[in-house]
Amino acid sequence: MKKLRANMDRYFDQLDDRWRELPVRKQHQYTLYFFFGYLLLTAGVIAKVWYDAGNSKNDLQIEHIENPVLKKNENPASLQDSISTILKNKIYERK
Repeated sequence: MKKLRANMDRYFDQLDDRWRELPVRKQHQYTLYFFFGYLLLTAGVIAKVWYDAGNSKNDLQIEHIENPVLKKNENPASLQDSISTILKNKIYERK
């Protein structure tokens, strides 16, 4: 972990040195490019949210919650047999 941190610190120091070696005009130009890119991305996200909010359908349907256990189509005979099956399995597990 210490080796990874040392490598990352060395890499970031190299990047910082390369940035400082650039002329101030070039630094300013790159900063403006990144700012305008960020501004375009932000404007795109705001426009998308605004568009989605304007086209949303506000029809909420409220229904009763149905119990999934009652939805199953099991016949009552299999439910009665399950108790005997459990008891039979316990007998075989005693070995």
